[in-house]
Amino acid sequence: MNKIFKLYKKYKEVINYVIVGGLTTFVSIVLFYGSTWTFLDGENAFQLQVANVLSWTGAVIFSYFANRIFVFESKKKNILKEFLAFVSSRLLTLLLDMGIMWLLSTFLGINYNISKIVAMVLVTIGNYVIGKFIVFRKSKK
Repeated sequence: MNKIFKLYKKYKEVINYVIVGGLTTFVSIVLFYGSTWTFLDGENAFQLQVANVLSWTGAVIFSYFANRIFVFESKKKNILKEFLAFVSSRLLTLLLDMGIMWLLSTFLGINYNISKIVAMVLVTIGNYVIGKFIVFRKSKK
């Protein structure tokens, strides 16, 4: 048990990011598929993007607070500035997400369910890199 705790301490940030990322993905999936299965048509290109933006918005709000508290343990006092930087960085990965969805689903005709999974993996990697090195980077003392 002691070895597991040491491993956790050593890789705490990455492990917590994976957990928070999993929860964020769950929020995104629930919002995306909940909307495409109930009130939006996933086969319609415009409504597919509406579902994408809806799931992105909910996931970003959840993800900011979870990453701030549990992953990067930010102590910055100006939460609004940090939140705006976080949202701005996520806008970049939203564009990546939308581009991937358009390319795979609309242009290449790949099923939107498969396209969404591919997009989510690539966006998750991009979000970690931007979060760690730009939004939540530690201040130099």
